[in-house]
Amino acid sequence: MPMFNGLNTDCLGKAVETIKADWKQGKSVWKATAKWKDGFAVHTESRGFKFKVDEPEMLCGTDTAANPVEMVVQAYGSCLVIGFVMNATVRGIKVESIEVELEGEIDLPGFLGLEAPEELGMDKLPGYKNIKTVIRVKADADEAALQDLLKDVTRTSPVGVTLSRPVALEAKLEVL
Repeated sequence: MPMFNGLNTDCLGKAVETIKADWKQGKSVWKATAKWKDGFAVHTESRGFKFKVDEPEMLCGTDTAANPVEMVVQAYGSCLVIGFVMNATVRGIKVESIEVELEGEIDLPGFLGLEAPEELGMDKLPGYKNIKTVIRVKADADEAALQDLLKDVTRTSPVGVTLSRPVALEAKLEVL
């Protein structure tokens, strides 16, 4: 099996060709569960992969794991890295290293419910106002090629696109 940037290029090519041949193959559903343990400790699971979630001590958690908003920026950073490596591989660019540093600002009064959501301006809503990224990459391409690659990666990042547009959220309560 031919490998490039740690990816099986036959597998990647086959996946792309399968979806090109039948766009329906490209639709997928992703699932997760989140179960409360104690305090702010939550255990999450997706496809058998388990993660712990907690809040920092400043928010009365026990600081045993990343909190949900940290996991959001971790997910975006991971998605950028994956997209960068995948697109570099398709273009024949050898990546030696890539690291994404992310930073976002959250409004805690909004999260804590100190103001009614309907009275909050956009600047006071809970959630990220912006997320800044710094991508450090070492690869066998010039800066112009890497900038072009980054443009495509940010345009096609599923997590980035999810963060940048409204997503319909539905919550159904089942009382036990």
